[in-house]
Amino acid sequence: MENNIYNLGIFKWINKEVVDEIIMQAPIENFKAWEIIILEWDKSNNKWYIIKKWRVKISIKWQKIAELWKWDIFWEIALLNEEERTATVEALEDLEVFVLTLDMLINMINNDDNSINKEIIRRIEKNLKI
Repeated sequence: MENNIYNLGIFKWINKEVVDEIIMQAPIENFKAWEIIILEWDKSNNKWYIIKKWRVKISIKWQKIAELWKWDIFWEIALLNEEERTATVEALEDLEVFVLTLDMLINMINNDDNSINKEIIRRIEKNLKI
């Protein structure tokens, strides 16, 4: 396991054994270049993603707002509040991602000392500013 995974904000304060367990349980999905992974306004698929290899484009109303790279996380507020997706995510090249589920997130929260809750709130606030 590469050490970079432990430096992700959402994992930073969680026991490394818990992170290892979560990542070992997470399936890997592959997407082809230009494939849409998440479509704006779709319903949540109850997944969030950690980029293992390559990069994605994030857009709102088909206007690019960001690119994410290896070890970045993309997941929507929709995962937590079951609302529609707020952005489109598209693979810019053949892509590998770890796929995590709401159940895995709940497991992380249950095995944490509250720092993950703070990180979730920080990410939600960041997404709301976009």
